Amino acid sequence: MSETPTTDLDAVVIGAGFGGIYMLKKLRDDLGLRVRAFDKAGGVGGTWHWNRYPGAKSDTETFVYQYSFDRELLQEWQWKTRYVDQPDILAYLEAVVDRHDLRKDIQLDTGVDGLAFDEDAGVWTVRTDDGATLTARYVVCALGLLSKTNLPDIKGLDSFQGTMAHTGAWPQDLSLEGKRVGVIGTGSTGTQFICAASKTAGHLTVFQRSPQYSVPSGNGPVSEEYVSGVKRDYDRIWDQVRGSMVAFGFEESTVPATSVSEEERQRVFQENWDKGNGFRFMFGTFSDIAVDPAANEAAAAFIRSKIAEIVEDPETARKLTPTDLYAKRPLCNEDYYESYNRDNVRLVSIKENPIVEITPRGVLTQDGTEHELDVLVFATGFDAVDGNYVRMDIRGRGGESIQHHWKDGPTSYLGVSVPSFPNLFMILGPNGPFTNLPPSIETQVEFITELVEQAEQRGGLIEPTREAEDAWTRTCQEIADSTLFPKADSWIFGANVPGKKHTVMFFMAGLSAYRTRLAEEAAAGYHGFLMRERAAQAA
Repeated sequence: MSETPTTDLDAVVIGAGFGGIYMLKKLRDDLGLRVRAFDKAGGVGGTWHWNRYPGAKSDTETFVYQYSFDRELLQEWQWKTRYVDQPDILAYLEAVVDRHDLRKDIQLDTGVDGLAFDEDAGVWTVRTDDGATLTARYVVCALGLLSKTNLPDIKGLDSFQGTMAHTGAWPQDLSLEGKRVGVIGTGSTGTQFICAASKTAGHLTVFQRSPQYSVPSGNGPVSEEYVSGVKRDYDRIWDQVRGSMVAFGFEESTVPATSVSEEERQRVFQENWDKGNGFRFMFGTFSDIAVDPAANEAAAAFIRSKIAEIVEDPETARKLTPTDLYAKRPLCNEDYYESYNRDNVRLVSIKENPIVEITPRGVLTQDGTEHELDVLVFATGFDAVDGNYVRMDIRGRGGESIQHHWKDGPTSYLGVSVPSFPNLFMILGPNGPFTNLPPSIETQVEFITELVEQAEQRGGLIEPTREAEDAWTRTCQEIADSTLFPKADSWIFGANVPGKKHTVMFFMAGLSAYRTRLAEEAAAGYHGFLMRERAAQAA
């Protein structure tokens, strides 16, 4: 056994959102390591610290948008609505940090911009954005799936004299009350923003890149009796979540849409439209919507019929109606299509009428109209999954950069680690599960904790083999190709960022299958990983 090197810390965690908070707790409290978490934000919360835009909320129901590890907190925590708003999510995460005395080991207002592996010592040098450096034996990146904001390259962007804001970095003092507001983007964030801003802005102009399939969320108040019933049933609920595909807390359908009559299909679609939730509508109605073109078209046609029914102006309804596959991340909102019936909301399809440039006064479109604005909002999403990694200088064995390792697209083994980068782990790294995030985060944090424990016991260094990473990439690609998702232009495959390679970035078989794969890896002695002693690794 090699001698444990002297380092400033045993482990560094980068990020203090859902993943970083739980990772800090596990490494510190379960393994007894000296750990510090860093976050560039001025508070904990990760994505929920930054995403303070009007309408920001989880589109996962509140009862499963929590940690499961703290059984007492599950019984103590109260909620009043079916979905949880951003301020309440942030308050919850703050409470978890304080409850477990984690704040003393979190360094805020400090970003990490460089990581370098020292092969001779077998340790990582961590460089923070203030120029300081420290050493650690382990680094866990909890950078967030959707954190690196994506701004479109539009002529005149710097000329606008009003206020510009990205939804992922919302200024806390920005009010839209009575103002002329424009928003570019109608994805998950954009649709939430539109529902909220339409009710407060003096006028809202929506610059739509792609029309969206959105279903009702079914949001609203919940009774104390409902909450008490959930709390009594949490053991069964978490078992169901971990044994499900998308981990949203509902039973997924096993019935193919093509196996029932048209009348029955319409009944099931209407029933789930009335219940609400995007993932429920895609995965809780029928089992083949994401894989069978005929079933997918049946669901898409139902949503299109609802758009025609809800939106009063026929031309606006036409612009809002998607014609492509229903195969992006499923959306839900309280009143998305209804928002366009408001007198103060105007829709501009920029596929039909492109933006020419941003002017000092607003947005000029191809038809010659200058849309005058006080506030221009970019709901243009994120450079998802790998965006926050490639902006950093991360160097592993032989000085290999993460950018070089990912030159053909982001890859990993099991979504948590990368060859040639020993003792570097990722929460929600490339090709992790596509699910409700907190249960997947808990799964990955617990698995990473096992890997660190193995490294502590068996030599000190652990990394996956290239063969294991390549096999996992092929598995993820094969699973994705068996679905309709790759056939739609979506951030799920990097299509929202110009110049980014269209590549698989998720394990699409679900949480249950993912947990099974991790259990198999552990039972096989972590055969996809190399375990090395520090003294031997430089030889």
